[in-house]
Amino acid sequence: MGSVHEYSTVHGLRHLVRYRKPDGTHASRRGFHSGADATEYLAFIEASIARGTYADPMCARVTVGDLAPAWLRFQDAVLKPSSTHSLRSAWRVHVEPSWSHTRLTDITHSDVRDWVAGLAGSHGATTVIRAHGVLSAILDVAVRDRRLTDNPARGIRMPKKSPQRRAYLTHAQVDLLTRHARHPGLVLLLAYTGLRWGEATAMRVRDVDTDRRRLHVQEVAVTVNGRIHVGSPKTHRARSVTYPEFLTPSLEDAAAGKSSSGLLFGTGDHHLALPNSRDGWFAGAVRRAQATDPDFPRVTPHDLRHTTAALAIRAGANVKAVQRMLGHASAVMTLDTYGHLFDDDLDNVAGAMHNARTAYNQGQD
Repeated sequence: MGSVHEYSTVHGLRHLVRYRKPDGTHASRRGFHSGADATEYLAFIEASIARGTYADPMCARVTVGDLAPAWLRFQDAVLKPSSTHSLRSAWRVHVEPSWSHTRLTDITHSDVRDWVAGLAGSHGATTVIRAHGVLSAILDVAVRDRRLTDNPARGIRMPKKSPQRRAYLTHAQVDLLTRHARHPGLVLLLAYTGLRWGEATAMRVRDVDTDRRRLHVQEVAVTVNGRIHVGSPKTHRARSVTYPEFLTPSLEDAAAGKSSSGLLFGTGDHHLALPNSRDGWFAGAVRRAQATDPDFPRVTPHDLRHTTAALAIRAGANVKAVQRMLGHASAVMTLDTYGHLFDDDLDNVAGAMHNARTAYNQGQD
């Protein structure tokens, strides 16, 4: 139980509150002008301890900037370099200038809401959501450490992301792009397996099983700040991807003369970097394809992954098969991304049911 005590100062009588914190240590707060105020404060403290929501007033004096370094170091330990790079960038550019010197107890829900609104006025939804996520995650740590009773950044509506433009190539367009590309085998692989750029360029000769027509995705190579980092796949799980038989000759050509540990695409241990989006070899191939075919869409290497999904769905692949091929964490993600491509399947199902019923009716005549 806590207690309230009187003490004298040159300015008159004051009251001191003493209580025991959840960790068993003693704490106190002085300076209350009346016994009623002191008693009310003690009641609040004891109620918060009973509810498990107690936050040490001394701890709450720390700032967002005090907690950020440890949080960022932890992200470095558990996330991939490309992810931590974007989080550190969001902290440095958007969160740190606004919140680094702000005490935890001075942050209100309205303050965060106004900050989000300000960002949304000049930045895209992805930038706003990421910046808010960094601030909210740091404040979550403060709550778990009992520096705050709740997170003032929670419950704020985020701007909605605009639907992404996706380009899907036909078989003829893939063939055209391949003829103009510096690395035709890589273009074919991306368009017909759904591998991410980093998965394809990290593929080694030993990862290709031409007997079973399987590609074993063991590593991924991503560029962060101009440097290529090699690590585990995006979901941290290796997977096997099947490929159509017509890719076998180009895969064998890519592997010719290389050791089993050699990169399928690349030289020695030097991975192919993602080409510049404006003047790289891939953009050049797209421009040459467009000069040949005015209807050829503007595509990026990642659009070849979308092309794989579209071609597979048109060939009759179901949601689960597409999910496994692309390495999505769940079929829900696959449907969220490519659900509109399955609309034709609904027409096909309805047509098949009509034909079956018609055949049944004719059999009854």
